[in-house]
Amino acid sequence: MPPQPEVSTHFRDFLKSFLGIIRILQILFGAGLWVTIAANKYEGSIHFVLLVAVLFWLLTLAAFFITLLDKKDLVPILGGDRWLLSNVLHDIAAAVLYLPVIGVMIYKTERYAYCNLEQYKHNCLYKVYLAATVFACLAAVVYLVSAVYMGCRKCRGEQTVV
Repeated sequence: MPPQPEVSTHFRDFLKSFLGIIRILQILFGAGLWVTIAANKYEGSIHFVLLVAVLFWLLTLAAFFITLLDKKDLVPILGGDRWLLSNVLHDIAAAVLYLPVIGVMIYKTERYAYCNLEQYKHNCLYKVYLAATVFACLAAVVYLVSAVYMGCRKCRGEQTVV
């Protein structure tokens, strides 16, 4: 049974929209961050980084699919007419919590800077932490852009995400 025309047009409209592209970037950068760290040995404050990265990756994935499938009315309290505001608050919270993540990653990267020499032959986490720092910075910027964009739409009185 082929999909209904209005459903497939909503899919395409959302995936081609600015917010659809931003959501895909948030998912990719968040996954890049936690996969980079989780694939290597980590300790201490990196657990907080993983908590924030995985939490917001899962929440963004859920928001993406709820918006893609146009099922925002099924979300209690946050859905329906409040869906745009819920997305704005989600992105603001993500951008704010990614700031300490960036700080932790920069600290850890600088701490392992000594082993970035060619003569150093032991296992080193410098490049892992550097890549994770880049992913964290990109994710924070994308969440901030999304929060500003949807906040402007909310201030204009719009009620829908797409």
